[in-house]
Amino acid sequence: MSKDGERRLRAVHEDWPAVAAAIEARMSDLRVSQHELALASGVSVATLRILRRGNGSRRAQDATLAAVSRALGWPGEHLVRILLGEDYPRQDEPANRWNDRRQAPVSLVKASADVPTQILVTLRRIERSIGDIATYLTKA
Repeated sequence: MSKDGERRLRAVHEDWPAVAAAIEARMSDLRVSQHELALASGVSVATLRILRRGNGSRRAQDATLAAVSRALGWPGEHLVRILLGEDYPRQDEPANRWNDRRQAPVSLVKASADVPTQILVTLRRIERSIGDIATYLTKA
């Protein structure tokens, strides 16, 4: 099968509407605007708009989904697992663990448009990314 064929076959099993519903519900629960989520996650407003539509016309990278997941107070793999239709959260985890507003990052619960706060949010995101890279490199 060609690369294009593989991509089309893989896209059939991706549940973009479920990703969109999860993002919408979490944003609503946290009372976070699209702009605030974009700032906290480092993802453009345009990309968030596409994800929130849930039509899957353009595949977002796993790193993008991880950044949005973390900004919403979920583990990095949360939206990827939803996308792939995995049974998540696992049976051994409390079902409400990731639905509790208290688990959300402080930057989103009390979002502020002031520049120092946004700088801190960006630095935390970079720090998490560096941590992810370090973990990946130590496994290799």
